Amino acid sequence: MELICYTYPGWAPRIRPAGPKRDWMEKTPERFAYRCLPLAIANAHGWELLSPCGFKARWRGGQGAESVEIRLDPGADPKHRPISLFGQGTITFHVEGIFRTPEGWNLWASGPPNAAKDGIAPLSGVIETDWSPYTFTMNWRFTRKDHWVRFEENEPVCFFFPVQRAAITQIEPRFAPMSEEPGLTEQFEAWSKSRDAFQHWVEKTKPSAPAAKWQKLYYRGVRPDGAAGPQDHQAKLRLADFEGTPSCPAAAQAAAGPPKSVSDEALSLALNRIGFDPKAGRAALES
Repeated sequence: MELICYTYPGWAPRIRPAGPKRDWMEKTPERFAYRCLPLAIANAHGWELLSPCGFKARWRGGQGAESVEIRLDPGADPKHRPISLFGQGTITFHVEGIFRTPEGWNLWASGPPNAAKDGIAPLSGVIETDWSPYTFTMNWRFTRKDHWVRFEENEPVCFFFPVQRAAITQIEPRFAPMSEEPGLTEQFEAWSKSRDAFQHWVEKTKPSAPAAKWQKLYYRGVRPDGAAGPQDHQAKLRLADFEGTPSCPAAAQAAAGPPKSVSDEALSLALNRIGFDPKAGRAALES
């Protein structure tokens, strides 16, 4: 399945696959927020459109477009700047691209999931990108007045992924007792008891290793009795980059993301695997 971003001369969209990390999740004790697999999967469940410039903005409380003040960083290119277009305490990013999805597929566009921003919130939209020859805008709405909001250059301002247009209208939701599905009650009760027992064990023994403080059943895709779950269980998402060359070097660099760093622990492990002794400064080759 293809997802195409058509560009026009002068357009320079900065797009990259979304990643699972969030600053606030990194700062939780022992980074425990990443134990919630649904959060991490949602974080990476699409592509990010990045701000082409750094700026700050505030809303003075009025309903007109003039009530929003936007100040670009020194040296920023005003050609790609966000604007106050619709009023109602919003700022607007023009998306420099016409997206094309297969027939029957839309594009869901919103802000980065699980990445709250103080004083402003992203608006969401669903676009019929299998036929539309029109661009769309990404809009953010202030949640309080007289508060400066900061966006950095290359900060994600739009998050998007394809959804099937007809699927949602064909769903038939209903309530049902748990006993209707064979084995579900037994599985739920077994999990509930094991969870209570595990939490009691953690409280009593206070294990020091972070990995020992959570069961990881759902994370590993394992059922309460230890049986394997579905083969297509996902613990990570690795989406593809957009192929082709963006129309400017800054866009290419932004899409590529920051240089990959390697932790000291990972580097040491890799060196040990090839028999390198850092203290001796030489490779201990096996004969």
